[in-house]
Amino acid sequence: MAKDLLLEIGLEEVPARFVRAAMEQLKDKTEKWLSDSRLDFAEVKAYATPRRLAVLVSGLADKQEDVSEEVKGPSRKIAYDENSGWSKPALGFARSQGVEPDSLFIREVANIEYIFATKSSIGVETASLLSEALPALVTSLTFPKNMRWGSYELRYVRPIRWLVALHGNEVVPFEITGVKSGNVTRGHRFLGGETTIEEPAVYAERLLAQHVIVDVEQREQAIVAGIQSLSTERGWNIAVKDDLLEEVLFLVETPTVLTGSFDPSFLNIPQEVLITSMREHQRYFPVLDGEGKLLPHFVTVRNGDNVSLDVVSRGNEKVLRARLSDAKFFYEEDKKLVIASALAKLENVVYHEELGTVADKVRRVRKVADQIARQLRVDAETLDDVDRTADICKFDLVSQMVYEFPELQGIMGEDYARKAGERETVAKAINEHYSPRNAGDRPAASIVGAIVGIADKLDTIAGCFSIGIIPTGSQDPYALRRQAAGIVNTLLAHEMEITLDELFRIALDVQAERGLKRDAFDISKDMNEFFALRIKNLLSDQSIRYDVVDAVLGAGVKDIRRTLLRAQALQAVHADGDKSDFRPAVEAFNRVCNLAAKSDSKQVDAKLFADAAEERLYEAWQKAHGVMLNATAQANLTEALSALSSLSKPIAEFFEAVMVMAEDEALRRNRLALLSLVADDVKQFADFSKLTG
Repeated sequence: MAKDLLLEIGLEEVPARFVRAAMEQLKDKTEKWLSDSRLDFAEVKAYATPRRLAVLVSGLADKQEDVSEEVKGPSRKIAYDENSGWSKPALGFARSQGVEPDSLFIREVANIEYIFATKSSIGVETASLLSEALPALVTSLTFPKNMRWGSYELRYVRPIRWLVALHGNEVVPFEITGVKSGNVTRGHRFLGGETTIEEPAVYAERLLAQHVIVDVEQREQAIVAGIQSLSTERGWNIAVKDDLLEEVLFLVETPTVLTGSFDPSFLNIPQEVLITSMREHQRYFPVLDGEGKLLPHFVTVRNGDNVSLDVVSRGNEKVLRARLSDAKFFYEEDKKLVIASALAKLENVVYHEELGTVADKVRRVRKVADQIARQLRVDAETLDDVDRTADICKFDLVSQMVYEFPELQGIMGEDYARKAGERETVAKAINEHYSPRNAGDRPAASIVGAIVGIADKLDTIAGCFSIGIIPTGSQDPYALRRQAAGIVNTLLAHEMEITLDELFRIALDVQAERGLKRDAFDISKDMNEFFALRIKNLLSDQSIRYDVVDAVLGAGVKDIRRTLLRAQALQAVHADGDKSDFRPAVEAFNRVCNLAAKSDSKQVDAKLFADAAEERLYEAWQKAHGVMLNATAQANLTEALSALSSLSKPIAEFFEAVMVMAEDEALRRNRLALLSLVADDVKQFADFSKLTG
């Protein structure tokens, strides 16, 4: 008879950013244990609040499944000794499987006879497994940060205060850090109390009675519904960011949405400052009008009921008033900041002990940006804007506002630059050069912001790689992966005609002025591999087949835009409907490339052609080569692939008519040289050997 299983880990308040991952980890580990233990179940449901992690397993089988499986052993040839008895390998195999030698039997596999054993395992009662399995499950959870408490050796996210472990209506006994498992849980810290869970199925219901919505989805729905109700009632546009909603979700157990107001005089401060202060420091949702302008109100979520909401609202207003007063003071003080003075202060701000000050970085960014702009052949006015933006792009880092709110870097720079009389294009680019700031953000809209942004990110990556700081595994303290992805997205967004090799050369030439710890060739090679992974992720995100991605990357990624277009063209022609038509071309290309690897020349002498098929292939290649060069220059990679595919038939006729590796050395060299010319065009488009199917 199936029973339900409940495991709850009661904790001191866990940081909100850790909770969801821990909840999902507990669910995954529970499902894996059940599967590994051969225990059938209907469903595993995970729950979490700031003070608890829990799983409820519905329909858990009373015992493990019985197992009977056939295991293959040594071949018959070595399973018998000279006396036709079982050999030592056969007896050892029987012992390892826990069976008697007499139960071994022979079966043929792929025309070879082997000995087999039937291995049986009788299922164990579920209840007998739980007392050992559940504490191991609890202590196996991992967290970004851990702590120890008391004299206990266990390192955990927060101290364990209670444990609930129920199998049906029976407590599963175990103990962790002096806390014994039971059937009593704790409700809301102030509104609830202890309550007994008679059986797992009533878990959520019992906690709800103690003012805890333990179901994450229900709690989120309650928050969203409260915000939407306020929005409808007041006619407000309440700006709900997913990351803030996620944080608030795991800060409360009983959410109640409420609103408050602040002095409208604070609206004279840039609204980004007010919004950042409300979101980052107070976890408030800002209120906007229909045009996106900030209103002097906020929405927040209380961890409690709706009693005395007016008192709670006034308390929040008082705290926010102090925060906004600080912001107003910083803003007024920053108005006195002179850009030239701010730039001078950057000379004393260390960027990295091996890479100099922020002022040193700014000078490098200026040189890189200037060279990129010239490479792109921008007009004189744009070049002036690029140079000025690069010169002053970091001046706001020494402002009091950015010191207090680092996430406002660039945003405040734009505002202060505009007030200081800088050109609008420059002020806007100061903000834009940080874009994209995260995975969901857009690249800089202006060409000035895009060029300076690429220069800034490129200098960071080149500088770090030059001193041996290269991301490995999950370690990326300088966010180099995000910055490389930002460069890739910006290059694509603006369709910039500049290759990665050119960018790397520019950046490393500038870095070399201070002296390089590593060889420039090695740094460039590492950077190329690093960017190739970012481009691979980009192609995968666009649903490009994995083998198409590998094939295109096999031809190199110097030109990011054309790499993407090559992948899209190859994906289209290699789609299921066209695969059979394209396969002969792929086979021809692979054969050409394999043979061309034996060539040491690309000099073709038409006078040495001994068969018309050689001449036809040469003429077809000349025509296709010209089309490919022109189409690639025009970024029409579909036409380039079509031209390449037109060689399929001449290649097939060539191989059918001639022997490439002829005995005559001159003929052999000439034919290999011809194939080498074809192979060069093929390999510039893709490594077709990577394609599957």
